[in-house]
Amino acid sequence: MTSLPAIDSLPHLPDSDLTQVLDLLFEPSPPLHELSLPVLRTATFPSYHTLIVAVNAQLTALAHSDKPEDVAKLSEILCSHPRLGEKKVDSEQSRTEQAQLQTGGEEETEKLAALNREYEAKFPGLRYVVFVNGRSRPVIMENMRARIDRGDIRAERQEATQAMCDIADDRAIKLLKAPANSDDLRNHFHSGIRGD
Repeated sequence: MTSLPAIDSLPHLPDSDLTQVLDLLFEPSPPLHELSLPVLRTATFPSYHTLIVAVNAQLTALAHSDKPEDVAKLSEILCSHPRLGEKKVDSEQSRTEQAQLQTGGEEETEKLAALNREYEAKFPGLRYVVFVNGRSRPVIMENMRARIDRGDIRAERQEATQAMCDIADDRAIKLLKAPANSDDLRNHFHSGIRGD
């Protein structure tokens, strides 16, 4: 699946297709499948943006929970996103989104890797997630530094959750605009998502 099926077809699709939708939008994550597949099976969404808002509400509930199992589940979902600046990135979307972070000198590359290590030491079980959205590596590193210095793990869970959903929104817009291959033409959907 390289494009998104029509939003109104989701309740009728098999779990394997719904899992692919979640993977395209959020990155492959078995805990996210477990959390969100029941909603995708039973709810009707007027747009992919609305679907992403619903998943955001689920993730935010985990972020605000005091239950260790909820925090662990959220951490695993957030860690499905690759580290910024990693050389090997499996997801086609993440490779495209991070392309400009692969430019620059070796010194910047090492600094980004060091910031990733510092972030993960400061916030055990989390990975830095940000909506890159065309921003340069120095701007991203400045944001990472500010979030490390803030030192607030609850705020960090919430900010990472929001970033993950902002990324999903951006992916949905791009996937809906992408020309469908012949296998996906019957399911391609061209409207019903916000354009901001």
